Amino acid sequence: QVHLVESGGGLVQAGGSLMLSCAASGRTFSEYYMSWFRQAPGKEREFVAGIRWSGGFTYYADSVKGRFTISRDSAKNTLSLQMNSLKPEDTAVYYCAVGRGTSRYGYDSWGQGTQVTVSS
Repeated sequence: QVHLVESGGGLVQAGGSLMLSCAASGRTFSEYYMSWFRQAPGKEREFVAGIRWSGGFTYYADSVKGRFTISRDSAKNTLSLQMNSLKPEDTAVYYCAVGRGTSRYGYDSWGQGTQVTVSS
């Protein structure tokens, strides 16, 4: 069982920045990916960015590539998402998750989510 708690969401002006954090506990996950997903009202939950816990390989959705940076602190079991040049289309609830791949169906451990709202 993995327990995940997100923090750092809020209201920001377009072009601004936010950093999201996710604290993980409960079990090891060194051979898994930790990823960020987001879900806007009326939309499907979509992959944003992921990082392999062991090795640090990363992958980003095209919509955020070059603007967002995912990182992890293995010693503290924390996951971060630095979000720069934010756009109104980035408005969503952001979730951290543990699993494999870029599909939400590959993940079965989820946090409660944190709201990110970007004003135009």
